[in-house]
Amino acid sequence: MSDKARKLFEALDLDHNGTLTREEVITALRTKGPTLAASGDLPFWAVGDADASSALFDAADQNGDAVLTLEEFAALVDRRFGWH
Repeated sequence: MSDKARKLFEALDLDHNGTLTREEVITALRTKGPTLAASGDLPFWAVGDADASSALFDAADQNGDAVLTLEEFAALVDRRFGWH
């Protein structure tokens, strides 16, 4: 797991409970995405609309429980963003 994935997960975890919900991902990417991209913590192409954020969530939710753990999230973003 890359440090970038961990840092991005923490930025998106709006309620700081250690998991991400679909709504958190959509809201956080909409509100924080441009800033995260400008600072190099998120590829610019990954800042999308609600449908793109929802698709990212679905791709990462490996066990289908509607929440993302750090491990699920990092496995996807490290591979998709070329971080690991």
